[in-house]
Amino acid sequence: MSAAETARGTGGAAERPVLLAFLAEEADEAALRGGLAEWMDAVPVRRGNVRTAARALEREETPRLLIVDISGVDDAAEALDRLATVCSPDVRVLVVGDRNDLSFYRGITRDLGVEEYIYKPLTRDNVSRLFGPPLAELLSAGGSHGPATPRGGQIVAVSGLRGGVGATTIATNLALHLSETTRGHVALLDLHLRGGSAALSLGARPGAGLRVALEEPDRVDALFLDRVSIPVSDRFRVVAADEALESSPAPTEAGITRLLELLRSRFNTIVVDLPHPPGVMERRVIALARHRILVMGPDVASIRDAGAGRRMVAALASGATPLLVLNRAGLRGGLGNALVAEGLGSAPDILIPDFPGQVPKAMNLGRPALHDSAGFRRALTPLTREISGAGAAAEEGGLRRLARLWRR
Repeated sequence: MSAAETARGTGGAAERPVLLAFLAEEADEAALRGGLAEWMDAVPVRRGNVRTAARALEREETPRLLIVDISGVDDAAEALDRLATVCSPDVRVLVVGDRNDLSFYRGITRDLGVEEYIYKPLTRDNVSRLFGPPLAELLSAGGSHGPATPRGGQIVAVSGLRGGVGATTIATNLALHLSETTRGHVALLDLHLRGGSAALSLGARPGAGLRVALEEPDRVDALFLDRVSIPVSDRFRVVAADEALESSPAPTEAGITRLLELLRSRFNTIVVDLPHPPGVMERRVIALARHRILVMGPDVASIRDAGAGRRMVAALASGATPLLVLNRAGLRGGLGNALVAEGLGSAPDILIPDFPGQVPKAMNLGRPALHDSAGFRRALTPLTREISGAGAAAEEGGLRRLARLWRR
Protein backbone atom coordinates (compact mmCIF):
# COMPACT_ATOMS: atom_id res chain seq x y z
CA MET A 1 0.00 0.00 0.00
CA SER A 2 1.35 3.45 -0.92
CA ALA A 3 1.86 6.27 1.55
CA ALA A 4 -1.02 8.15 -0.03
CA GLU A 5 -3.39 5.22 0.38
CA THR A 6 -2.39 4.85 4.03
CA ALA A 7 -3.10 8.52 4.69
CA ARG A 8 -6.48 8.33 2.96
CA GLY A 9 -7.35 5.30 5.02
CA THR A 10 -6.86 7.25 8.23
CA GLY A 11 -9.00 10.11 7.06
CA GLY A 12 -6.21 12.63 6.38
CA ALA A 13 -5.39 15.54 8.65
CA ALA A 14 -7.03 15.77 12.06
CA GLU A 15 -9.16 18.70 13.18
CA ARG A 16 -6.93 21.44 14.53
CA PRO A 17 -7.34 22.31 18.21
CA VAL A 18 -7.99 25.95 19.00
CA LEU A 19 -5.53 26.16 21.91
CA LEU A 20 -2.69 24.18 23.44
CA ALA A 21 -0.29 25.31 26.19
CA PHE A 22 3.04 23.94 27.41
CA LEU A 23 3.96 25.27 30.87
CA ALA A 24 6.76 24.18 33.19
CA GLU A 25 5.15 24.92 36.56
CA GLU A 26 1.87 23.99 38.22
CA ALA A 27 1.33 27.52 39.55
CA ASP A 28 1.51 28.93 36.02
CA GLU A 29 -1.00 26.35 34.84
CA ALA A 30 -3.45 27.44 37.54
CA ALA A 31 -3.04 31.10 36.59
CA LEU A 32 -3.54 30.32 32.91
CA ARG A 33 -6.68 28.28 33.49
CA GLY A 34 -8.11 30.96 35.77
CA GLY A 35 -7.25 33.80 33.42
CA LEU A 36 -8.83 32.13 30.39
CA ALA A 37 -11.86 30.68 32.20
CA GLU A 38 -14.08 33.41 30.73
CA TRP A 39 -13.53 32.00 27.24
CA MET A 40 -12.74 28.31 27.75
CA ASP A 41 -13.90 25.89 30.45
CA ALA A 42 -11.13 23.33 30.00
CA VAL A 43 -7.84 24.89 28.92
CA PRO A 44 -5.57 22.14 27.49
CA VAL A 45 -2.23 22.40 29.32
CA ARG A 46 0.72 20.01 29.23
CA ARG A 47 3.71 20.06 31.51
CA GLY A 48 6.87 21.14 29.70
CA ASN A 49 8.47 24.03 27.86
CA VAL A 50 9.15 25.19 24.32
CA ARG A 51 11.33 22.16 23.59
CA THR A 52 8.58 19.81 24.79
CA ALA A 53 6.18 21.61 22.46
CA ALA A 54 8.50 21.19 19.47
CA ARG A 55 8.84 17.45 20.08
CA ALA A 56 5.08 17.00 20.48
CA LEU A 57 4.13 19.06 17.42
CA GLU A 58 6.44 17.04 15.21
CA ARG A 59 3.74 14.36 15.44
CA GLU A 60 0.55 16.32 16.12
CA GLU A 61 -1.60 18.89 14.39
CA THR A 62 -0.59 22.48 15.13
CA PRO A 63 -3.13 24.33 17.30
CA ARG A 64 -4.36 27.69 16.11
CA LEU A 65 -3.16 29.34 19.31
CA LEU A 66 -0.01 28.02 21.01
CA ILE A 67 1.33 29.04 24.42
CA VAL A 68 4.89 28.00 25.27
CA ASP A 69 7.19 28.48 28.26
CA ILE A 70 10.79 29.58 27.59
CA SER A 71 11.82 30.13 31.21
CA GLY A 72 15.01 28.29 32.13
CA VAL A 73 15.79 27.45 28.49
CA ASP A 74 19.45 28.19 27.74
CA ASP A 75 19.02 29.19 24.11
CA ALA A 76 15.44 30.37 23.75
CA ALA A 77 16.02 31.66 20.21
CA GLU A 78 17.23 28.27 18.99
CA ALA A 79 14.34 26.52 20.75
CA LEU A 80 11.78 28.87 19.20
CA ASP A 81 13.46 28.40 15.85
CA ARG A 82 13.02 24.64 16.10
CA LEU A 83 9.39 25.10 17.13
CA ALA A 84 8.73 27.28 14.08
CA THR A 85 9.95 24.58 11.70
CA VAL A 86 7.35 22.04 12.89
CA CYS A 87 4.34 24.37 13.23
CA SER A 88 1.91 25.53 10.57
CA PRO A 89 2.80 29.10 9.54
CA ASP A 90 -0.59 30.48 10.56
CA VAL A 91 -0.20 29.52 14.24
CA ARG A 92 -0.48 32.39 16.73
CA VAL A 93 2.23 32.09 19.37
CA LEU A 94 2.10 33.42 22.94
CA VAL A 95 5.18 33.10 25.13
CA VAL A 96 5.73 32.86 28.88
CA GLY A 97 9.21 33.53 30.27
CA ASP A 98 11.29 34.69 33.20
CA ARG A 99 12.95 37.76 31.66
CA ASN A 100 11.58 41.13 32.80
CA ASP A 101 13.46 43.06 30.15
CA LEU A 102 11.87 45.74 27.95
CA SER A 103 14.32 45.28 25.08
CA PHE A 104 13.71 41.52 25.10
CA TYR A 105 9.94 42.12 25.11
CA ARG A 106 10.20 44.50 22.17
CA GLY A 107 12.45 42.12 20.26
CA ILE A 108 10.25 39.10 20.73
CA THR A 109 6.96 40.86 19.94
CA ARG A 110 7.92 43.48 17.34
CA ASP A 111 10.62 41.76 15.34
CA LEU A 112 9.42 38.16 15.52
CA GLY A 113 6.17 36.34 14.97
CA VAL A 114 5.44 36.05 18.69
CA GLU A 115 2.14 37.80 19.36
CA GLU A 116 2.46 38.42 23.10
CA TYR A 117 4.90 37.79 25.95
CA ILE A 118 4.27 37.61 29.71
CA TYR A 119 7.05 37.33 32.28
CA LYS A 120 6.58 35.36 35.48
CA PRO A 121 5.00 35.11 37.93
CA LEU A 122 1.78 34.68 35.97
CA THR A 123 -1.41 36.05 37.46
CA ARG A 124 -4.99 35.51 36.37
CA ASP A 125 -5.27 39.21 35.65
CA ASN A 126 -2.32 39.52 33.27
CA VAL A 127 -3.25 36.26 31.54
CA SER A 128 -6.81 37.50 31.02
CA ARG A 129 -5.66 40.92 29.86
CA LEU A 130 -2.89 39.83 27.47
CA PHE A 131 -3.71 36.26 26.39
CA GLY A 132 -7.51 36.55 26.51
CA PRO A 133 -8.03 38.81 23.44
CA PRO A 134 -6.27 36.51 20.92
CA LEU A 135 -8.27 33.53 22.19
CA ALA A 136 -11.52 35.50 22.11
CA GLU A 137 -10.78 36.60 18.55
CA LEU A 138 -10.22 33.02 17.41
CA LEU A 139 -13.35 31.73 19.11
CA SER A 140 -15.53 34.51 17.72
CA ALA A 141 -14.30 33.71 14.21
CA GLY A 142 -14.90 29.99 14.58
CA GLY A 143 -11.23 29.26 15.14
CA SER A 144 -10.21 30.31 11.64
CA HIS A 145 -9.13 33.91 12.01
CA GLY A 146 -5.48 34.83 11.92
CA PRO A 147 -3.62 37.98 12.90
CA ALA A 148 -3.30 40.99 10.68
CA THR A 149 0.45 40.44 10.37
CA PRO A 150 1.24 38.82 7.00
CA ARG A 151 2.83 35.41 7.37
CA GLY A 152 3.15 32.19 5.51
CA GLY A 153 5.31 29.42 4.14
CA GLN A 154 8.00 29.69 1.50
CA ILE A 155 7.37 28.93 -2.16
CA VAL A 156 9.85 26.78 -4.10
CA ALA A 157 9.40 26.93 -7.88
CA VAL A 158 10.80 23.97 -9.84
CA SER A 159 10.93 24.13 -13.63
CA GLY A 160 12.64 22.08 -16.29
CA LEU A 161 14.64 23.95 -18.90
CA ARG A 162 12.92 21.68 -21.39
CA GLY A 163 10.59 18.69 -21.30
CA GLY A 164 11.86 15.30 -20.15
CA VAL A 165 14.73 16.43 -17.92
CA GLY A 166 13.11 15.08 -14.73
CA ALA A 167 11.84 18.28 -13.09
CA THR A 168 8.75 16.51 -11.75
CA THR A 169 10.92 13.78 -10.21
CA ILE A 170 13.04 16.43 -8.50
CA ALA A 171 10.02 18.46 -7.32
CA THR A 172 8.13 15.43 -5.98
CA ASN A 173 11.01 13.91 -4.07
CA LEU A 174 12.26 17.28 -2.82
CA ALA A 175 8.84 18.05 -1.33
CA LEU A 176 8.64 14.68 0.41
CA HIS A 177 12.23 14.89 1.64
CA LEU A 178 11.58 18.35 3.11
CA SER A 179 8.54 17.02 4.94
CA GLU A 180 10.45 14.06 6.36
CA THR A 181 13.64 15.87 7.36
CA THR A 182 12.19 19.10 8.79
CA ARG A 183 8.89 17.63 10.06
CA GLY A 184 7.31 20.77 8.67
CA HIS A 185 4.02 20.92 6.78
CA VAL A 186 4.76 20.66 3.04
CA ALA A 187 2.52 20.90 -0.02
CA LEU A 188 3.38 19.83 -3.57
CA LEU A 189 1.46 21.79 -6.20
CA ASP A 190 1.55 20.24 -9.68
CA LEU A 191 0.53 22.86 -12.24
CA HIS A 192 0.59 20.42 -15.15
CA LEU A 193 -3.20 20.46 -15.39
CA ARG A 194 -3.18 17.96 -18.25
CA GLY A 195 -0.91 14.95 -18.09
CA GLY A 196 0.78 15.77 -14.79
CA SER A 197 2.55 12.89 -13.05
CA ALA A 198 3.47 14.18 -9.58
CA ALA A 199 0.49 12.56 -7.83
CA LEU A 200 0.89 9.40 -9.91
CA SER A 201 4.51 8.98 -8.82
CA LEU A 202 3.38 9.07 -5.18
CA GLY A 203 0.62 6.51 -5.62
CA ALA A 204 -2.06 9.19 -5.25
CA ARG A 205 -5.04 10.12 -7.41
CA PRO A 206 -5.38 13.75 -8.50
CA GLY A 207 -8.37 15.46 -6.93
CA ALA A 208 -11.02 17.59 -8.58
CA GLY A 209 -11.09 21.34 -8.21
CA LEU A 210 -7.61 22.67 -8.97
CA ARG A 211 -8.71 23.99 -12.35
CA VAL A 212 -11.68 25.74 -10.73
CA ALA A 213 -9.37 27.33 -8.16
CA LEU A 214 -7.10 28.69 -10.87
CA GLU A 215 -9.90 29.94 -13.13
CA GLU A 216 -12.37 31.21 -10.50
CA PRO A 217 -10.46 32.43 -7.42
CA ASP A 218 -13.61 33.85 -5.79
CA ARG A 219 -14.81 30.29 -5.19
CA VAL A 220 -11.71 29.28 -3.25
CA ASP A 221 -11.48 29.22 0.55
CA ALA A 222 -9.74 27.15 3.22
CA LEU A 223 -12.42 24.43 3.13
CA PHE A 224 -12.08 24.20 -0.64
CA LEU A 225 -8.34 23.71 -0.18
CA ASP A 226 -8.96 20.81 2.20
CA ARG A 227 -11.09 19.13 -0.46
CA VAL A 228 -8.65 19.47 -3.34
CA SER A 229 -5.45 18.55 -1.49
CA ILE A 230 -4.53 14.87 -1.29
CA PRO A 231 -2.95 13.58 1.95
CA VAL A 232 0.20 11.54 1.33
CA SER A 233 1.33 11.60 4.97
CA ASP A 234 0.40 13.50 8.10
CA ARG A 235 2.56 16.48 7.02
CA PHE A 236 2.62 16.17 3.24
CA ARG A 237 -0.19 16.90 0.78
CA VAL A 238 -0.41 17.05 -2.99
CA VAL A 239 -2.57 19.40 -5.04
CA ALA A 240 -2.90 18.17 -8.61
CA ALA A 241 -5.34 17.88 -11.50
CA ASP A 242 -6.06 15.40 -14.29
CA GLU A 243 -7.91 17.39 -16.92
CA ALA A 244 -8.79 15.81 -20.25
CA LEU A 245 -6.23 16.32 -23.00
CA GLU A 246 -8.87 17.93 -25.21
CA SER A 247 -9.79 20.46 -22.50
CA SER A 248 -8.57 24.06 -22.51
CA PRO A 249 -7.83 25.24 -18.95
CA ALA A 250 -7.50 29.01 -18.60
CA PRO A 251 -5.70 29.70 -15.31
CA THR A 252 -5.48 33.33 -14.24
CA GLU A 253 -2.87 35.33 -12.38
CA ALA A 254 -5.48 36.12 -9.72
CA GLY A 255 -6.26 32.42 -9.39
CA ILE A 256 -2.70 31.27 -8.74
CA THR A 257 -2.09 34.23 -6.42
CA ARG A 258 -5.14 33.35 -4.32
CA LEU A 259 -4.29 29.64 -4.24
CA LEU A 260 -0.71 30.30 -3.13
CA GLU A 261 -1.96 32.70 -0.47
CA LEU A 262 -4.11 29.94 1.03
CA LEU A 263 -1.36 27.34 0.74
CA ARG A 264 1.14 29.64 2.44
CA SER A 265 -1.20 30.04 5.40
CA ARG A 266 -1.33 26.27 5.92
CA PHE A 267 2.10 24.95 4.93
CA ASN A 268 5.69 25.79 5.84
CA THR A 269 6.87 25.02 2.32
CA ILE A 270 5.03 24.84 -1.00
CA VAL A 271 6.96 23.13 -3.80
CA VAL A 272 5.48 24.01 -7.19
CA ASP A 273 6.11 21.81 -10.24
CA LEU A 274 5.91 24.23 -13.18
CA PRO A 275 5.13 23.37 -16.80
CA HIS A 276 7.51 24.55 -19.51
CA PRO A 277 7.50 26.97 -21.23
CA PRO A 278 6.07 29.33 -18.59
CA GLY A 279 2.82 31.20 -19.16
CA VAL A 280 1.12 33.88 -17.07
CA MET A 281 0.48 31.47 -14.18
CA GLU A 282 4.00 30.07 -14.11
CA ARG A 283 5.63 33.49 -14.32
CA ARG A 284 3.59 34.63 -11.33
CA VAL A 285 4.84 31.66 -9.29
CA ILE A 286 8.45 32.46 -10.19
CA ALA A 287 7.94 36.06 -9.12
CA LEU A 288 6.44 35.04 -5.75
CA ALA A 289 8.87 32.21 -5.00
CA ARG A 290 11.64 32.37 -2.48
CA HIS A 291 13.67 29.68 -4.26
CA ARG A 292 13.71 29.06 -8.03
CA ILE A 293 15.14 25.78 -9.25
CA LEU A 294 15.92 25.14 -12.92
CA VAL A 295 16.44 21.49 -13.83
CA MET A 296 18.58 20.53 -16.82
CA GLY A 297 19.77 17.31 -18.40
CA PRO A 298 23.27 16.41 -19.65
CA ASP A 299 22.56 17.56 -23.20
CA VAL A 300 23.30 20.41 -25.58
CA ALA A 301 19.72 21.73 -25.60
CA SER A 302 19.74 22.16 -21.81
CA ILE A 303 23.04 24.04 -21.96
CA ARG A 304 21.60 26.29 -24.65
CA ASP A 305 18.47 26.99 -22.61
CA ALA A 306 20.22 27.56 -19.27
CA GLY A 307 21.18 31.13 -20.11
CA ALA A 308 17.65 31.97 -21.23
CA GLY A 309 16.22 30.40 -18.07
CA ARG A 310 18.51 32.42 -15.84
CA ARG A 311 17.64 35.64 -17.65
CA MET A 312 13.93 34.88 -17.34
CA VAL A 313 14.20 34.36 -13.57
CA ALA A 314 16.25 37.53 -13.16
CA ALA A 315 13.65 39.53 -15.11
CA LEU A 316 10.69 38.13 -13.16
CA ALA A 317 12.26 38.13 -9.69
CA SER A 318 14.21 41.38 -9.40
CA GLY A 319 17.55 39.98 -10.47
CA ALA A 320 17.36 36.74 -8.46
CA THR A 321 19.70 33.91 -9.41
CA PRO A 322 18.11 30.44 -9.69
CA LEU A 323 19.61 27.19 -8.47
CA LEU A 324 20.69 25.11 -11.45
CA VAL A 325 20.30 21.35 -10.98
CA LEU A 326 21.93 18.91 -13.38
CA ASN A 327 19.74 15.81 -13.29
CA ARG A 328 20.77 12.37 -14.56
CA ALA A 329 24.45 13.29 -14.58
CA GLY A 330 26.50 10.49 -16.11
CA LEU A 331 23.60 9.38 -18.33
CA ARG A 332 24.82 6.92 -20.92
CA GLY A 333 25.17 8.83 -24.18
CA GLY A 334 24.87 12.19 -22.42
CA LEU A 335 27.48 14.89 -22.01
CA GLY A 336 30.06 14.42 -19.28
CA ASN A 337 30.06 16.70 -16.25
CA ALA A 338 33.18 18.55 -17.42
CA LEU A 339 31.62 19.32 -20.80
CA VAL A 340 28.41 20.52 -19.14
CA ALA A 341 30.38 22.86 -16.87
CA GLU A 342 32.39 24.12 -19.85
CA GLY A 343 29.23 24.80 -21.82
CA LEU A 344 27.58 26.63 -18.92
CA GLY A 345 30.69 28.58 -18.00
CA SER A 346 30.56 27.15 -14.48
CA ALA A 347 29.50 23.96 -12.73
CA PRO A 348 25.79 23.44 -11.92
CA ASP A 349 24.80 24.19 -8.32
CA ILE A 350 23.50 20.67 -7.63
CA LEU A 351 24.34 17.41 -9.37
CA ILE A 352 21.97 14.40 -9.29
CA PRO A 353 23.49 11.25 -10.85
CA ASP A 354 21.56 8.98 -13.17
CA PHE A 355 19.89 5.99 -11.51
CA PRO A 356 18.57 4.17 -14.61
CA GLY A 357 16.98 1.23 -12.82
CA GLN A 358 15.81 2.47 -9.43
CA VAL A 359 14.17 5.82 -10.20
CA PRO A 360 11.99 4.75 -13.18
CA LYS A 361 10.98 1.55 -11.36
CA ALA A 362 9.92 3.48 -8.25
CA MET A 363 7.84 5.91 -10.31
CA ASN A 364 6.09 3.08 -12.15
CA LEU A 365 5.21 1.51 -8.81
CA GLY A 366 3.84 4.79 -7.46
CA ARG A 367 6.60 5.00 -4.86
CA PRO A 368 8.91 7.93 -4.05
CA ALA A 369 12.33 7.33 -5.58
CA LEU A 370 14.10 8.52 -2.44
CA HIS A 371 12.51 5.62 -0.52
CA ASP A 372 13.73 3.03 -3.02
CA SER A 373 17.17 4.43 -3.81
CA ALA A 374 19.61 5.36 -1.06
CA GLY A 375 21.92 6.87 -3.67
CA PHE A 376 19.21 9.14 -5.01
CA ARG A 377 18.33 10.21 -1.48
CA ARG A 378 21.95 11.10 -0.73
CA ALA A 379 22.23 13.04 -3.99
CA LEU A 380 19.05 14.99 -3.21
CA THR A 381 20.18 15.92 0.32
CA PRO A 382 22.28 19.00 -0.64
CA LEU A 383 19.28 20.48 -2.46
CA THR A 384 17.00 19.74 0.50
CA ARG A 385 19.46 21.44 2.84
CA GLU A 386 19.69 24.45 0.57
CA ILE A 387 15.91 24.91 0.62
CA SER A 388 15.32 24.10 4.29
CA GLY A 389 18.17 26.28 5.51
CA ALA A 390 19.60 23.45 7.62
CA GLY A 391 22.77 24.70 9.21
CA ALA A 392 22.02 28.28 8.19
CA ALA A 393 20.32 29.25 11.44
CA ALA A 394 23.62 29.52 13.27
CA GLU A 395 25.04 31.77 10.56
CA GLU A 396 22.19 34.26 10.34
CA GLY A 397 20.87 33.96 13.89
CA GLY A 398 17.96 31.85 15.07
CA LEU A 399 15.77 34.86 15.86
CA ARG A 400 15.94 36.18 12.32
CA ARG A 401 15.11 32.76 10.92
CA LEU A 402 12.18 32.52 13.31
CA ALA A 403 10.90 35.86 12.08
CA ARG A 404 11.14 34.60 8.52
CA LEU A 405 9.06 31.53 9.33
CA TRP A 406 6.32 33.13 11.46
CA ARG A 407 6.13 36.60 9.90
CA ARG A 408 6.80 36.53 6.22
